Amino acid sequence: MDEKKFLAERFEANRAHLRAVAYRMLGSAAEADDAVQEAWLRLARSDTSEVDNLGGWLTTVVARVSLDMLRSRKSRREETIDAHTPEPVAADEPGRDMMMAESIGLALLVVLDTLAPQERVAFVLHDMFDLPFEEIAPIVGRSAATARQLASRARRRVQGKTEVANPDLEKQRRVVEAFLAAARAGDFEALLAELDPDVVFRADATAAQMGGIAELRGAAAVAQSFKGRAQAAKPALVDGALAVSVAFGGQLRIVLGLTFANGKIAAIEAIADPARIAAFDVEVLDN
Repeated sequence: MDEKKFLAERFEANRAHLRAVAYRMLGSAAEADDAVQEAWLRLARSDTSEVDNLGGWLTTVVARVSLDMLRSRKSRREETIDAHTPEPVAADEPGRDMMMAESIGLALLVVLDTLAPQERVAFVLHDMFDLPFEEIAPIVGRSAATARQLASRARRRVQGKTEVANPDLEKQRRVVEAFLAAARAGDFEALLAELDPDVVFRADATAAQMGGIAELRGAAAVAQSFKGRAQAAKPALVDGALAVSVAFGGQLRIVLGLTFANGKIAAIEAIADPARIAAFDVEVLDN
């Protein structure tokens, strides 16, 4: 068999796993596909005759590519913070494979996006794909002990924000409805009342390109950005979690992922990446 064809077949046998790894690291189907394609290009240029575990080799490549993309994303977010404020308004993809079918859910994606790039990579590779820290260490450029600490720190943050015993969706819904009503009415004080003092707003690259800001911190800044807006926003269940949906012309354009703490909104992520939105299970709730 032709060597290139043989490599292509072995690569295809690993594609679903590689996409799953990249998606959990990047939270974007389009970027995951880019990372997998880059892994194929590197495979085609490399001598793998002495590689015993091609799947492991490819996983390492995808992880390194994803880490670079996360770092680039963080840099872009920092560079795009300016005086503008976000506008918080803003069918399944055929042939999606196991990666999409086993989506990790909006709530966890929102939390993962708050992690530093190295923390996210270490956590995903170890806790989701059982890679030993000795193999994770060279990917993140740290010792095995440090890689373990990165994953442990990420795990504490994830558990602290996602493990809520018997979450009261009705209470959360009342918070969301009050927040949206205050936004539409332009009631700054009422907006503040629904926000945690240290609330963080983040927008993905697509949402930021719509003319918004990449990140805001603090209740005052976030409340000001929503004041008088959210006219098309509605409460929704996204992968079973309380969120906000924004549709125009019957098409879902933006999802606002929410994290709650002590009965208030503690984090908001504006998600407008079409591929990412397509992976969500969205149920719009009538006001």
